[in-house]
Amino acid sequence: MYRIILFLLLIALAAAGAAWVADQPGDVALSWGGWRVHTTLPVFALALGVAIVAAMMAWGILRGLWRLPEQIRRHQRERRRARGRHAITHGLLAIGHGDSSAARMHADVARRHAAEDPLSLLLHAQSAQLEGDRHAAREAFRAMAERQETRLLGLRGLFIEAQRADDPVAAVSIAEEALKLSPSSTWASHAVLGFRCARADWSGALAILDNNLASGLIDKPTYRRQRGVLLTARALELETVDRDASRDNVMEAVKLAPTLVPAAVLAAKYQSEAHQIRRAMRIVEAAWLAHPHPDLADAYAHVRLGDSARQRLVRMETLAAKAPGHPESALAVARAAIDASEFARAREALAPFIEAPTQRVAMLMAEIERTEHGDSGKARAWTLRAVRARHDPAWTADGYVSDRWRPVSPVSGRLDAFQWQVPVSALPSDKSGAIEPSPFEQAMLATPHRIEPPHEAEAPPPAAQDNSPPKPAIGEAASPPAAEAVAASAPPPLFRARTDFAKTGEKPAPPIPAIIPIVRAPDDPGVDDEPDFAERAGPAEGQAGGWRGFLSRWGG
Repeated sequence: MYRIILFLLLIALAAAGAAWVADQPGDVALSWGGWRVHTTLPVFALALGVAIVAAMMAWGILRGLWRLPEQIRRHQRERRRARGRHAITHGLLAIGHGDSSAARMHADVARRHAAEDPLSLLLHAQSAQLEGDRHAAREAFRAMAERQETRLLGLRGLFIEAQRADDPVAAVSIAEEALKLSPSSTWASHAVLGFRCARADWSGALAILDNNLASGLIDKPTYRRQRGVLLTARALELETVDRDASRDNVMEAVKLAPTLVPAAVLAAKYQSEAHQIRRAMRIVEAAWLAHPHPDLADAYAHVRLGDSARQRLVRMETLAAKAPGHPESALAVARAAIDASEFARAREALAPFIEAPTQRVAMLMAEIERTEHGDSGKARAWTLRAVRARHDPAWTADGYVSDRWRPVSPVSGRLDAFQWQVPVSALPSDKSGAIEPSPFEQAMLATPHRIEPPHEAEAPPPAAQDNSPPKPAIGEAASPPAAEAVAASAPPPLFRARTDFAKTGEKPAPPIPAIIPIVRAPDDPGVDDEPDFAERAGPAEGQAGGWRGFLSRWGG
């Protein structure tokens, strides 16, 4: 709208100027050498305007011809750049869906047409990584690291390649260089922190942690927790070297992270040695409320040196009341009750977990059976159940299970990664059913009838006159009443007999004998104190073998 108004104003001014010139009287005479021109003023003004316009057009044509080669070169550069961008776009898409050959082709096209584009170098490096060409990938990332705008990206690629080549020295040097360039780089900070923790450089790790807080990479609660973890790790390392420095570190760690289990255990130990019993108990109780742990229970039980087993049991019952129903509470009470010979209290504590026991529950029950009654049979049965029972919680980080707490995960280098939980490999799955107790375990755990052992001094009773009909010889079938009587007196079998269905047109398989005779090797000399054992072709008549014989002799 404004342009139209301005155009109309210019036309009006030009018309007014032309009208003013036409109204002016007078002539114009030009004399140049032998040339003489005589004309009126309006004609001269018109000729002057035409000459100016012609000069401008000629200048425009000359300038266009002068700039034509440059415009042609610019157009060609734009075409190459467009082809390069097209190749980069399609190459990155090929890398996204895993087409290495297409990615390599587009990378070559992009390097020809857009070699100076940073994305071209990135495409070349990633296509080399996709094809497994580590040397080409390192060269591409090294070229990116030499350029100012892609230096950090190139260092990140070189760091990844160093990790894949299992070169920790090169990886940590690259990460430290990247951290100097960009203190707020998350991956560089994480890598340097993990490497310093792996080298037990706790002072350097604390400096990196302070830098992360100043750069805004972590918030204040995370900083307090991670600083407590690092101080606890340093305190555990100095426990046998400098106990005063270890005590100072762990007490600061407890203030920063009161629910950290190893910090609470070590701090309670130092407070107990300093006869600060109430302070040690408060430290353990604060951690126990958040995460019940057997190390906390052990530290709480022995917080006062010289206490009797019954005093420790009373103390453990107090601690267990702060987390009622938790398995660790029951296990702690049961352990203290066994030490105090209060086996009924131990059984009562473990009763809710006997139906589906964990390994620790089963081992405590085995210890109860062995210590209270000296029943080695039940103890062995509970030990067998412990082997097949569910796993107890353990220190786990990124699928790695450790027998002790560690500040950093050995898999990912993540700080404060270990958690007290059931390992992932031990969790129940829908594809595998639960392990049920075997019949042997059920028989051993059942209350058996006590069997009095025979006295060797007593003489066997005299044989009474037998007026019954003679027994059939070996190999002859017994009469049906006798067979029914033997079957009625035999104990019920533990395992159901397998029913084999014969195929159509085939003869049924012969019956399997109920008693499998014991056949000795030809070179077995036999038993010296039983000379008639070698003459037997099978077990004694009326005595069953295998599991049936075992249960018949057990049950009397």
